[in-house]
Amino acid sequence: MFERIGEFVDAVPEFDRFAGVDELVAAMREIAREHPELAEMRRIGTSRDGEPLWSLTIRGGEEQVLVVGGVHPNEPIGGVSALHLARRLVEDDGLRLEWGCTWHIVTCIDPDGTRLNEPWFEPPLTMAKYGRSFYRPATDEQVEWSFPFAHKKTEFDRVIPETEALRELIDETRPIMLCSLHNGEYGGVFYYLSSTSPRLNEQLTTLPSRFGLPLHTGEGEAPFIERLAPAVFRAFTAEQEYDYLESLGLDPTERAGGESSYAYANRYGTAYLATEVPYWANADADDHTPLDVSYSDLLSERAELTSETSRVLTTAFDAVRSELHVRSPHLRAMECFLPFLRTSAEADRVRAGTEDNRRPAVVAERFMVTAMTHSTRVRFAGMLLSALSAEIARGNDAEELRVEHARLTEVFDRWAAEADADVPPTPIPIRKLVGVQCGAILAAVADLVAPQRVRLLRAGRG
Repeated sequence: MFERIGEFVDAVPEFDRFAGVDELVAAMREIAREHPELAEMRRIGTSRDGEPLWSLTIRGGEEQVLVVGGVHPNEPIGGVSALHLARRLVEDDGLRLEWGCTWHIVTCIDPDGTRLNEPWFEPPLTMAKYGRSFYRPATDEQVEWSFPFAHKKTEFDRVIPETEALRELIDETRPIMLCSLHNGEYGGVFYYLSSTSPRLNEQLTTLPSRFGLPLHTGEGEAPFIERLAPAVFRAFTAEQEYDYLESLGLDPTERAGGESSYAYANRYGTAYLATEVPYWANADADDHTPLDVSYSDLLSERAELTSETSRVLTTAFDAVRSELHVRSPHLRAMECFLPFLRTSAEADRVRAGTEDNRRPAVVAERFMVTAMTHSTRVRFAGMLLSALSAEIARGNDAEELRVEHARLTEVFDRWAAEADADVPPTPIPIRKLVGVQCGAILAAVADLVAPQRVRLLRAGRG
């Protein structure tokens, strides 16, 4: 099985752009129509804006595997990867039979949010274009983080329709593996797993090198996340995040949102894989050359930069708050993320004062401070501009609104230019990202089913 993975990823074709919602749905329909003996497309729910939610089932065995793209709507690579995997499974009998699973493939679980991002899907991909049309939902409106959650002093039960559809699909299929497809802006490839093995670690850490892509081998997205191997981290839960914030003396009840799909599926013993791939690669993400500054210094620097970003955006937001009457998705997102920026800065300040972080920093850690700063600025300034634009579009001609929109546009343009100068964004060919995500899925599922196949063969039933 593992030998086939290399053949699979090497044969991934070129893609000239990310696929939008309509293209993904049309392609799923085409697969089901052309392969009715293998594939079935069915509606699993309805989005908040009335969009149908679809799953494509490809029959191939008793074990069930669930693959979900578009989990975050600003991460469209997963849709392309899920669709490519579906096409290969129906076209390659050997691949489908060797894995021996029935696949449930959701190419886009958040079509409403994805449509808001579609303006930047067409090449060329620049930071300015990306940020100006960027949308990421408020945490409690994200499919990934709106499963029911109750822990200590917090409780979340505002499950959105998209999450309810995914929850019901998990309940129905009880998959052996849930594959959640994600991507970020800069750096290297990394993974989240519920559990792993030496063989799977080797597969995952060598896969990006087939495409000349670096690994992300610095600190995880949060310091409490367990590192299992280079660029391989243990999947985490909202409960762990709550306890971590509490341990820093911060108020964890300010955290919006619920639990993750990983935590929910765990009740069925479902294994979990999340594959994170960047739009723009940078070798510094895997460079462990020591620097002449401490990691504490870098954390302090990031705290100050995040605080500055928070101050600029909060000042702009407060200046026009009384004029914002359109409850747009971008406005709701900014109401969620502005407090998040303040909490992030405070968490870094607390960590900077601990003894463990006074060690020498490495290049990969310096890179993450730089990359995260640029990402935060461009993402959130772009979303706040979209919120202001929505108000202006409805005919609100208040002077303070127009003045603040013009001022924030200048700030956004400067931040986007600084990002391009600091971390030149040379987009990674989409086929490489699809190859990594699809290869990781096949490797993770093979790590589960291969031992079972061996046992069946030895028992004379394979």
